[in-house]
Amino acid sequence: MTARPPLPPFTRETAAQKVQAAEDAWNTRDPRKVALAYSEDSVWRNRDTFLTGRAEIIGFLTAKWAREEEYALRKDLWAFDGNRIAVRFQYESRDADGRWWRSYGNELWEFDGRGLMTRREASIDDVPIEEGERRIHGPRPEAERGRTFPLQ
Repeated sequence: MTARPPLPPFTRETAAQKVQAAEDAWNTRDPRKVALAYSEDSVWRNRDTFLTGRAEIIGFLTAKWAREEEYALRKDLWAFDGNRIAVRFQYESRDADGRWWRSYGNELWEFDGRGLMTRREASIDDVPIEEGERRIHGPRPEAERGRTFPLQ
């Protein structure tokens, strides 16, 4: 497996690049593409679900994006140290019944020396919203890159 720069130890600039790359990948909603950022034996906690390895990650993401229609995500760098990054994020999606949701969360990431994520822990809360309250419409426009996304 080749490296996935930027590599640890992270600086503020390289940590922010890693966060933006993750946001861009997740907004493709392509489970196989997203999974390439994780080590073969990556360990996840996503809410109350525990996963190990790329195959489980791909299965999880496939089911997630089948449920969460029109999914659109924003991630912000929270903190970094060595090979770890902390992120806060928000995403919006519509369920099968047409209800809109905004999901708020925090992630803790740990990387190996090749820049692959070996550990991801995500805590997420969902808030129902009206369609008119939506703030996230597709991938982040170039003009908004590097800007912190507002809490509400």
